[in-house]
Amino acid sequence: MAEETAHCIACSPTNPQGLGMRFTLEGDRCVGHYTPTDDHCGWRGVTHGGLLFTALDEVMANWLWLQGKAGFTARSEVRYRAPVPTGAALRLEAWCVSARRRVVDLQATLQRGDTGEVVAEAEARFMLLEGPPTLNP
Repeated sequence: MAEETAHCIACSPTNPQGLGMRFTLEGDRCVGHYTPTDDHCGWRGVTHGGLLFTALDEVMANWLWLQGKAGFTARSEVRYRAPVPTGAALRLEAWCVSARRRVVDLQATLQRGDTGEVVAEAEARFMLLEGPPTLNP
């Protein structure tokens, strides 16, 4: 794990408040998994939409990261298709739609593992950093 992401709320294994997401590249797709807990609810028993958006944003950012690139979300749009019960295993998938110099357009889906239903989807534009990410003091 890189120092830059050692405390990431989404994917750090050492952040006690983290969501525990893990990502891999499978061909031209970034794939991840996330199982929201009861602590991740909005309504009782329903996963908070902001955390679902975080998961979608994270799988798209990791599409870049796992290829040795770093960037930030410049804009994004999410569409929620169905409520997600806490405890439901989720599969995340992201892919590149287009890339130009420092701009990369990505899409992602969030799918229930038990039913295969796509419960949310997003598209985003990322701006690539020119060098490795740095922390400002």
